[in-house]
Amino acid sequence: MHILVAGAGIGGLTAALALAEKGFRVSIFERSPELGEVGAGLQIAANGTRVLEKLGLGKALDEIGFKPQAATLRLGDTGRVIFSNPLGQVAFDRYGAWYYHVHRADLHRILAAAVSQSPLIDLRLGATVEAFVDDEAGVTVSLTDGTHASGEALIGADGIHSVIREGLFGVEHPRFTGNVAWRLLVPTKKIPSDLISPHATVWTGPQGHAVTYYVRGGELVNFVGVIERRDWQVEGWLEAGDLSELRRDFAPWCETIHTLIEAGDEQACFKWALFDRDPLKNWTMGRVTLLGDACHPMLPFMAQGACMAIEDAWSLATWLSELKDPKAAFVAYEVERSKRTGRVQMAARANAKRFHKGALAGKLATYGPMWLAAKLVPGILNKPFDWIYDYDVTSPSGKSVQKALVE
Repeated sequence: MHILVAGAGIGGLTAALALAEKGFRVSIFERSPELGEVGAGLQIAANGTRVLEKLGLGKALDEIGFKPQAATLRLGDTGRVIFSNPLGQVAFDRYGAWYYHVHRADLHRILAAAVSQSPLIDLRLGATVEAFVDDEAGVTVSLTDGTHASGEALIGADGIHSVIREGLFGVEHPRFTGNVAWRLLVPTKKIPSDLISPHATVWTGPQGHAVTYYVRGGELVNFVGVIERRDWQVEGWLEAGDLSELRRDFAPWCETIHTLIEAGDEQACFKWALFDRDPLKNWTMGRVTLLGDACHPMLPFMAQGACMAIEDAWSLATWLSELKDPKAAFVAYEVERSKRTGRVQMAARANAKRFHKGALAGKLATYGPMWLAAKLVPGILNKPFDWIYDYDVTSPSGKSVQKALVE
């Protein structure tokens, strides 16, 4: 069976590898003339790591990744720790796979290298899918250069502005959240050695929050700062930011955040407006389906966008392998994935409000119980994340790792 994939981002490349691993022939169409990935840091939790390991990328992932020791919540104005949940070996023992911080470009590179080595995968760069036709003969895509390609099925892995999604369900109208996100990569050598802890750290604050963690084996610190603003509504990763504006947005924050921003490079500063989308009612029509951000784009507040696309890829390849018929396989894939991804979308939406507390009463009501729980039972706050990290999409029964270990 020949499968067409629109988009060579993390989701599209992972899908191609998973499909090839099942014996399918795959053609990927990527609009960019060169294969590369923009962006900064990603968090790959155990649920994503398991899939990459199954695809033979465990060693490569370990070489590019950074293993955080804990997930920590701090007050942005004082830096005070509210709680710190262990990760590292503790998370590995709990979930059976490592939790990594990676540079998006590094992960994309190892996926692309694996794709280039597969005789079953054909990658076409500078090939933009502008339309498709699904009929009894299969699916045919039309490219902007006037050429066409045909296969038995089409997967839209072409991101938040998906042409395939629009072709299936029409134009989408996302809602601006009132939040603007800054991103900045800071070389570790430019900051004091003890400035940023080796944790996945969320810094909460009034009308905003920040996230810091190491990528590229500790060579870089990834900073993401989210501020409630309505004067910028451009949804794009490559919009240049202004460090002086970033400084103003985080002026009330603690000295650690100030020092990190001051060490940043103007050329590595970007900002983008955050738009929210409700879960789609359907992902699939006939021999065409969607994957990753094309069907469940989510706010970045659960750090699961990449992992959900990676899980999608494995699930989709598995159903196609088992059912053989793309129509039936795509329906089964959607049924399996939509409830889980929708739940993650809603959790990310909730975190946007949970992290933005300025008044003392709001801080005490939200963070007080977290602080107390962590003090009384260390590690207890890992439990609310079990439904995400413990899920094993590669298991035939979909059971959790913890249950499998017991059995």
